[in-house]
Amino acid sequence: MRKVAILGSTGSIGVNALRVIEEMEGKFQVVGLSAYSNVKLLSDQTARHMPDMVSVFEPAAAKEFKRRSTGGVRHLEPGVEGLCEMVSSKDVDVVLLSLVGGVGFAPLLAALKAGKTVALANKEPIVMAGEQFMLEAHRWGGAILPVDSEPSALFQCLESRPMPKGGLRGYGKSVNRVFLTASGGAFYKHKGSLDGVTPEQALAHPTWKMGKKITIDCATLMNKGFETIEIMNLFGLTLDQVEVVIHPQSIVHSAVEFKDGSVLAQMGNPDMRLPIQYAMTWPERVCRIVEPLDLFAIKSLTFDKPDFKRFPCLALSREAARAGGTMPAVLSAADEVAVSAFLAGRIKFTGIAEVIERTMKAHKPSGRLPSFAEVVETDQWARRKAEEALDKL
Repeated sequence: MRKVAILGSTGSIGVNALRVIEEMEGKFQVVGLSAYSNVKLLSDQTARHMPDMVSVFEPAAAKEFKRRSTGGVRHLEPGVEGLCEMVSSKDVDVVLLSLVGGVGFAPLLAALKAGKTVALANKEPIVMAGEQFMLEAHRWGGAILPVDSEPSALFQCLESRPMPKGGLRGYGKSVNRVFLTASGGAFYKHKGSLDGVTPEQALAHPTWKMGKKITIDCATLMNKGFETIEIMNLFGLTLDQVEVVIHPQSIVHSAVEFKDGSVLAQMGNPDMRLPIQYAMTWPERVCRIVEPLDLFAIKSLTFDKPDFKRFPCLALSREAARAGGTMPAVLSAADEVAVSAFLAGRIKFTGIAEVIERTMKAHKPSGRLPSFAEVVETDQWARRKAEEALDKL
């Protein structure tokens, strides 16, 4: 029985992960849960799964959770400190990291230094310093396995070959290119200007039910830009090996073209429980918990090229990937600030890309691989710069 800690248990990934665990009774034991501030749902989860330790990120919510608690659980410190303590515990085998934004940076590093297997849904840290994290995983005997459906699909396609000695990054040597699919988000078929679209419209994703931040990133196609950088870092790919493809049906989750011209695709119904389950049970495939794909019910599968002019965030992400160094950290931080501002009604939807572009233009990345400290410093600088850019819109 594998012992699991779920960071972000009250978000969509965390909730689905607990569903997966319940449906595979006897395979996993939940030993740690964390939430930002949703005390009510966390209390329900704690009563149901009885973890050994719980961490609530927001201090006031942490105090409320303690008042609600009936005992029997260890309350860790609020903030990043508690998260790092949880993932470092000797009682944890697998960490499901499903936090939002750069807050997952320190817990990911702590988990890898403790030699843990990390099922990663929090893509921003691997965007900010992916190559460095992969080196740390190798150094400490930890592992990073993708949870997002498209990176997971690529992993499953590449798993047709034995794991290279260099880990996941060794897979890229046999690959000609990968097809990273995208549903297109809420506005890919939208006619006219995107200036006036509302947060409510942007949050109406046609296929997936997710958290607010990632749903907005899907609407701008930034999520696909983040995944481009993520899979480059995970699998040792170059930017030219990654081709983004719009696939509205979300049945083909991604595909790999090998050097001999053969293409393998991973297909399935759009249900996050499948990639979550695979990351948690790898290298095994166990019981089926999602509805099987009915090929006869699929009327058509369509594939289109993305419109980089209409969705400039995708172009900006590729620019950051090409620049390398600390530029991906700037991209991630500026996007987090801009998306938050859009959701708060401070800027237009099209202002998200403007904030990111202005922040990136103000930054000059070094040509070398930055240290973790330099990445964190750059992240903080970019957040301040992005706030300045907001004031100029």
